[in-house]
Amino acid sequence: MNNQQGIPLPSELAARSPSRHKGSVELRRSQANIPQADQYLLDTRDRADFTHTDPWRVLRIQSEFVEGFGTLAELGPAISVFGSARTRPGTVHYDVAEQIGRLLVKRNFAVITGGGPGSMEAANKGASEAGGLSVGLGIELPFEQGLNDWVDLGINFRYFFARKTMFVKYAQGFIVLPGGLGTMDELFEAMVLVQTQKVTSFPIVLVGSAFWGPLMDWVKTTLLEEGMIAAADLELVSVVDTAEDAVERIMAGLSVGTGRRMPEEPM
Repeated sequence: MNNQQGIPLPSELAARSPSRHKGSVELRRSQANIPQADQYLLDTRDRADFTHTDPWRVLRIQSEFVEGFGTLAELGPAISVFGSARTRPGTVHYDVAEQIGRLLVKRNFAVITGGGPGSMEAANKGASEAGGLSVGLGIELPFEQGLNDWVDLGINFRYFFARKTMFVKYAQGFIVLPGGLGTMDELFEAMVLVQTQKVTSFPIVLVGSAFWGPLMDWVKTTLLEEGMIAAADLELVSVVDTAEDAVERIMAGLSVGTGRRMPEEPM
């Protein structure tokens, strides 16, 4: 059944999906029912299997990094935009994501998303329609629908960790719209990388104070008060409500840091 917003559940999408990507390979009909590459890697029951299959798997993982590095090396300044695949066209979140994509291009950034539907599609659409470079980094999922039609440069990955590396390595910052577990995963991983100084001058902006406010309140009243984080960690992210403010926070965050490429000033 659909959820309360009428959005198909992943199980329903899986039933409808005529094909799946497995890295650069496209599988259709009965071939699309095989397990995911990440499932093979993380869910091996027979530990002896390691000696027979994982050496080959390492080569496949290596090839994903090589392909990603080679494809994105000349990308130039870019911002990764995250948000729910379930966001519907015509909703506030979709419209804001589209505006963000457009405004980033005006600041001479490329736009990187997960390449899927919803907020990702919206950001890619805004970037593409504004004449900028619209990048999609897809992932093998049981309910995937392929890269959206607004992606100009797309790569499909088997492994989450290879894909995550590309999001951070080739972006100057993150803009995060309301989303689910995948969005939260990317958000907190980026926060950890900044906190531990694995990346520098990397602004992270959350869009939608009504959505993110309760989470940030919990961070302040629970994590901080319990001593699980430092007060300075609260400065890792900014919360805004408009596309314009999101892009301005990104620019402000980059202007005070070092180590990340800034785009040239727009003409």
